Amino acid sequence: MKTNQSPDNRRQVSRREALRTGACGAAAALAAGGLNSRVYAAPAEQTPEQKAADEKAARDEAAKTKAKAKKVQAKSVIQIFLWGGMSHNDAWDPKPGTGYDFLGEFDKFIPTNVPGIQLGALFPQLAKQADKYSLIRSMTHGNNGHETAAYLMQTGHKPGGRLAYPSVGAIFTFFKKEQYKGLLPPYVVMLQAAGRFSEEGFLGPAYKPFATGGDPNAARFEVEGIVNRGIDDGRQRARRELVDKINLMGYGLAEAPEMAAVEEAKQKAYGLILGSGKEVFNLDNEPKELRDRYGRNTFGQECLAARRLVEAGVPYVTISFPGGWDTHSNHFATMKRQCPMLDQGLAVLLADLSERGLLDSTLVWCTGEFGRTPKVSWEPPWNGGRHHFGSVFTVLVAGGGFKGGCVVGSSDEKGEKVKERPVYPSDLLGTMYLLAGIDASAKLPHPWGLDAYVLDTENEGMQSAGLLEEIL
Repeated sequence: MKTNQSPDNRRQVSRREALRTGACGAAAALAAGGLNSRVYAAPAEQTPEQKAADEKAARDEAAKTKAKAKKVQAKSVIQIFLWGGMSHNDAWDPKPGTGYDFLGEFDKFIPTNVPGIQLGALFPQLAKQADKYSLIRSMTHGNNGHETAAYLMQTGHKPGGRLAYPSVGAIFTFFKKEQYKGLLPPYVVMLQAAGRFSEEGFLGPAYKPFATGGDPNAARFEVEGIVNRGIDDGRQRARRELVDKINLMGYGLAEAPEMAAVEEAKQKAYGLILGSGKEVFNLDNEPKELRDRYGRNTFGQECLAARRLVEAGVPYVTISFPGGWDTHSNHFATMKRQCPMLDQGLAVLLADLSERGLLDSTLVWCTGEFGRTPKVSWEPPWNGGRHHFGSVFTVLVAGGGFKGGCVVGSSDEKGEKVKERPVYPSDLLGTMYLLAGIDASAKLPHPWGLDAYVLDTENEGMQSAGLLEEIL
């Protein structure tokens, strides 16, 4: 019997034999335990948790690489705290077409100078500056309590634990204390602290913010402890001279180290009250046109004072907006009154910092402790109000290493939940620390020797989706 021995046929038989032999060999090896069966199994699909962990790790690594490549670190921070929580739907995450129950009176929207980014119609000046800031439209923590949400946003730690952590301002003060040697306190709040918790935490009173009090829009910005009400500079100097004349113990012990330290502290205090420290708060040193440009209202002049503090090297400045955003009722009237002031003051602050070459080294962030409910409560007693909403809201960030003209993440079509790329408080603050050269894993000194870190997501169970590498 003839056999077909053509070269083509031999090649076909050879391939078949090879496949058969290989399959049998693999099966035998598997049976003998000589090969890892996973090599031959189809790759298992990642669980949502595994995928999220991989995305977080990739973002963290990319952010650290980008931050390392930057030439300028964030030297100062200006935080604009909208206590009470401003509505994201009506401001920086508008939702056209969602109807009266969601839009209410605010059904107009405006384009910005960055194609594709829209704002609510109450922010025409910020719309012209969108290339200078980025919007995080997927900020979330799910906490609807004022105090606890503020603590989350300003410490990056979960509330209710055994430790009272310091705020981001106190952390900056602690880590910048060797770099900043100015007369002014390193952590300044205008006008009153509104964090609704002890901002210094366990770091102690040395890291407590200095609250100015007063009103920068008044004829005289009467900063508490620096500018005395009803006492002019001449009378203050006369008081100083009188104290010096009757200080016999100071003369007799002038060589003692303790007295030298007291004298140094006294000279610094007088420099603050009567010297260059006080002059930082004297807004009359600014051109009238610039003061008008910021807005002749308390918030506008706070923004101008913040710029002057940054010029003086102060590491951390908080502006507490003078008027709450807790709009359970009278929501639309409050927004129409306050948003134009916020729009003007913040837009001019960004432009002024940029024009002076300070924006690269000054990080600006603006948000409340949460947003407001996307659906309006028309029923009594609210009559058109929005309530606490920590599920998703918007944060504005600018300068200090953040890119402008970008949007991070998104909320769903009605602004009720995160649609893409959640951002948690630890992600935002961790990125700010990274840009300032602060190690977020650094251990903090606790008075009882307890373990405490700048940020500690693992031990506390804090949520994190990764640093904000998208805008670095």
